[in-house]
Amino acid sequence: MNAIDHPVPPSVRLSRLLAVGSLLGLILLGLAWELWLAPLRPGGSWLALKVLPLCMPLVGLLKNRMYTYRWVSLVVWLYFIEGVVRATSEPAPGAWLAALEVLLCLTLFTGCTLHVRLRLKAAKAHPMTEAQTP
Repeated sequence: MNAIDHPVPPSVRLSRLLAVGSLLGLILLGLAWELWLAPLRPGGSWLALKVLPLCMPLVGLLKNRMYTYRWVSLVVWLYFIEGVVRATSEPAPGAWLAALEVLLCLTLFTGCTLHVRLRLKAAKAHPMTEAQTP
């Protein structure tokens, strides 16, 4: 038996897409926010560097590494906290961008946790499939 015998369920693919898409969204939002849309200082802010830690798990998510999905679901709460604080303390448009950051963080958390749960469920249904996937 190999991985071709048991295709990945659509729900697992959808959760992966949700996680990767929201992580990319957070990276793009962070850069656009701090460099053009509403930087803390005119001309851009060094706060744009906050997206660098988000770039590290992108490779793991794209390679479908279960460990990455697990730790990203914990790290994302740091960005969630930043979004909540800035949404309640900054004027518009910064507050709107912060609200979008909160939404993307919740989406990323949901995508990661769903992916882990659904993949483990699929692995239990087809034990050989999970062992053979990278």
